[in-house]
Amino acid sequence: MKEKDPFMSMRKSGSSQSARIFSDRRWIVPFFASLLVWITLFMAAVFRMYSASYGQDRLQFDIISFARSDDSSEYFIESELKKSSKGRDVIIEAPRLAYLISGTKGDSQRMMRTLRAVYHPRNQYVLHMDLEAPPRERLNLTMLVKNDPTFREVENVRVMAQSNLVTYRGPTMIASTLQAIAILLRESLNWDWFINLSASDYPLVTQDVFFYHLHRFSVEPDFENDEVVK
Repeated sequence: MKEKDPFMSMRKSGSSQSARIFSDRRWIVPFFASLLVWITLFMAAVFRMYSASYGQDRLQFDIISFARSDDSSEYFIESELKKSSKGRDVIIEAPRLAYLISGTKGDSQRMMRTLRAVYHPRNQYVLHMDLEAPPRERLNLTMLVKNDPTFREVENVRVMAQSNLVTYRGPTMIASTLQAIAILLRESLNWDWFINLSASDYPLVTQDVFFYHLHRFSVEPDFENDEVVK
């Protein structure tokens, strides 16, 4: 009996397995698909790196060229606004104010003090005393206004004939304010700002200084760079 060579049998089995692997071509399609996906991702990464570096170079170039340009301000609307605001400084006049000065029992003299402190011929004024003030005091306030030569000549100070009940914690105060605004609008439309004061209020600056800062705010609203009132 002929003895089999073990090396020959191993060689035959190995060759048969390799032949079986190469004969089975089902792995070819997934292999090439994975290779194609990998190549696509690699090219996309390279393209992204190139485009990012190119965009950064363009941005730096744009910043440098914009900084070196001498007439770059003409491309922005801020320059036109500044030109128009400079032109309006001559055209726009100082603002006109409308004041409501309110008081209660015993406030007639203090109301007159506040009125004289904030008085200006350009403004409009309405005085109101609530129902807690006696009729004699309200009449006294009316006569003080009528007997003042400046108030009588300019005719910009009025005392509300109707006294309202003001609780200072409810809607009655708002109703009284709205009634005063209605009187101001009926008598004159030539005012820009409405200010509500009480008999205990007193101004810290003159009306001329107040006009100046309101005028600056009307032309160019900027309180950050505004000068401190002295």
